[in-house]
Amino acid sequence: MNLKSILVAGPLLAALFCVSACHQNTSKTSAAGVDSATNRALAALFHNYFETYLKTHPLDASFAGDNRYNDQLANDQTAAYRNSMREFYAAYRDSVSAIDRSRLSGGNKISYDVFLYNMKMKLEGLSLNAWMMPFSQNGGLPLNFGVLCTGVSYVSFKNKKDYYDWLSRIRLFTVWCDSAIANFREGMKAGVVLPKALVVKMIPQMESMVVKDPEKSPFFKPVRNLPDSISAADSLQIARDYTKAILTEVVPTYRKLAEFLKHEYLPRARTSSGISAIPGGKETYDYDVRRFTTLDETPAEAYQIGLEQVKEIGEAMDSVKDAIGFKGDRKALLQYLRTDRKFFPFKTPEQVLDSFRGIYNVIKPEVKKLYGRFPRAAFVIKRVPKFLEQACGVPYYDAGSPDGKKPGTFYVPIPDATRYNATSMDNEFLHEAIPGHHYQLSLQLEDTSLPSFRRFNYYGAYVEGYALYAESLGKELGLYRNPYQYLGYLGWQMMRAVRLVVDVAIHTGKMSREQAIGYVMEHVPMNAHVATAEIERYMAWPGQALSYMTGKLEIMALRHRCEKELGSRFSLSAFHDELLSGGALPLKILDQKMDAWAQGLVRQQ
Repeated sequence: MNLKSILVAGPLLAALFCVSACHQNTSKTSAAGVDSATNRALAALFHNYFETYLKTHPLDASFAGDNRYNDQLANDQTAAYRNSMREFYAAYRDSVSAIDRSRLSGGNKISYDVFLYNMKMKLEGLSLNAWMMPFSQNGGLPLNFGVLCTGVSYVSFKNKKDYYDWLSRIRLFTVWCDSAIANFREGMKAGVVLPKALVVKMIPQMESMVVKDPEKSPFFKPVRNLPDSISAADSLQIARDYTKAILTEVVPTYRKLAEFLKHEYLPRARTSSGISAIPGGKETYDYDVRRFTTLDETPAEAYQIGLEQVKEIGEAMDSVKDAIGFKGDRKALLQYLRTDRKFFPFKTPEQVLDSFRGIYNVIKPEVKKLYGRFPRAAFVIKRVPKFLEQACGVPYYDAGSPDGKKPGTFYVPIPDATRYNATSMDNEFLHEAIPGHHYQLSLQLEDTSLPSFRRFNYYGAYVEGYALYAESLGKELGLYRNPYQYLGYLGWQMMRAVRLVVDVAIHTGKMSREQAIGYVMEHVPMNAHVATAEIERYMAWPGQALSYMTGKLEIMALRHRCEKELGSRFSLSAFHDELLSGGALPLKILDQKMDAWAQGLVRQQ
């Protein structure tokens, strides 16, 4: 069966099954109108969809713990691939639309809505010209591939097959990169190019992978960690094969990318900062705003919310400033938080990690009062691997494996412990670790009752919005014990509010890169190097920066609404459990879900 038939047959067969099943006399319909055959048809459609999705997205399959396609790498840079995906999503959109939603159970109605939302958004995204900018300094396969090859993420190296599967992916990666260069060239012809400020950062990233000694390449790291289960003879052969692949495939490919970017692409890159400057840029940004907020929000609305939040959080910072008797304005306070030595108490990386472990110990007994359901996955705190530290500005969370065998990990970059600012450690832990990403992502991955397309899905407005909301629980969890820690929290809340302003301003032409950096420095306790990296990230990833505060505000509004509606029956623990049940959702669908939950409790009174 060819690719097109694989993509199309699954959804159409599911639709035919649905139509047939829904009209069979054996179908059972409950008093509430729920029909068992219709629900089975929907489940079959979801299963067929995800099976085909994994075949066409083998890296996502690896993330989901499905190793069937570990030797494959999709060349999503070709027109044929994009066309096949367009047919794929359109067919499933039509198939799910043929199902009678009114005859589904409550949980399946949510899945139906999410699935239809996904198909429509994916199709709209494929109509835009982002394919002409295949990667940037902030993300894309050339960067991700250099991390995946180390084995610190979801690609594992446990046996001989794993090692040779990765060599197969290396060969396919070289083809991907050739196609990416071709797409960059199409963008050059059409005027759809990246800003120069980003391209100059991409060149050294590519050059760093060009090594003379193969053992200095990140791609050699798996060889250094060969498991004992692999024989000595096989280990020696693997080392030879990886050495050859690095010298004949990896290095030449990254050299080709670097030379293309330096000599051909950089001279044609644009001096503007925002995506509105390219053909189709306004339409692209309007889509990105809706995609990353999962709301029908316009750039102008996001910008106004940002201005309001900047004002509100600024007033809160002023109140703390006055309470501690700080002499000076807010700008002086920010400079004080950025530079005063008392906020840099550490001498060794282990002291930094111990401080985070102390935060964990403080909240352990308290978090049980605010949550009733907890992930099975273990949780650990680690330093970021040294070879990644310079690229990491702040701590991050790496989710555990779906089977719970690999723990969720809170990674902390500590290139220089003496420069680690302690004021933001409380909120960093709440956001990236507990009860933020570790709870939300682990509970989602562990929920095998969810259709797979939901279990392994991600919406920034929900995921990052919830994690930002988790920061607001600090006082209830025994943190923010002194005003400087609370100012650290407010500083990062301000950063997320500032993101709404600068992201929209950059991409609608209101601010240049330099003006946006200045705006960040004016409002956030952040040095110029980090502020520049932040702004360039937004330039490379239009709309993503809107996710955080948009999601948090929606969740806060939901909490207040439920508190008002339920009165004395409101339980924060029950609210959190319901909020996290079912995994990430578009915010519009989350609103409907939480409203139905509250109304159900009201009816029980």
